[in-house]
Amino acid sequence: MRQASLYHHFKTKDDILCALLEQTVAPTLGFVPSLLSAEPALTAAEHLHALAAFDGAQLMSGRWNLGALYLLPELRDAKLQPFWSERERLRLHYLDLSLAVVNRTGIPMPAADLPFRLVESLVNMWSMPAGPQRAELPFHVADACVRVLGLSDDAAADRRERSHHEIDRHSRGACRVPPGPA
Repeated sequence: MRQASLYHHFKTKDDILCALLEQTVAPTLGFVPSLLSAEPALTAAEHLHALAAFDGAQLMSGRWNLGALYLLPELRDAKLQPFWSERERLRLHYLDLSLAVVNRTGIPMPAADLPFRLVESLVNMWSMPAGPQRAELPFHVADACVRVLGLSDDAAADRRERSHHEIDRHSRGACRVPPGPA
């Protein structure tokens, strides 16, 4: 792609950067309605686990480690506000789910922000070589997300199975092409 073509679609370098960063949250925000429509309905812990596993896999699967850009203080610029607004929307969804869990477990409220931060920590492991261990990391982090909120590992296998099911269901739906006009 030539620079002229790039600037035909984007006015500034900040617009390009914002579009790249939005790719780190948009797929996960797009997964939320799928989780909300699950049958039977997901518990808050199941929803959180599936969300964290999906989000973590998204952060780990990109060609570039775009999530690492979150760590750069110079990206806190107002020009990137559309991305930061979407990221905050995702963080608040995590927080709502986490609060529902801690209200049940009695873990102190400040722990409710940890699941989002745990998932974001995957950007620090992005350089791990491809393979089964790397592919499992998002599920290990998802397990840690519910564990830090006071849930035991008794139902961990069931949560993982449900997360796999919901991610597969979403992936199949996302690949389907809607029927065209008759």
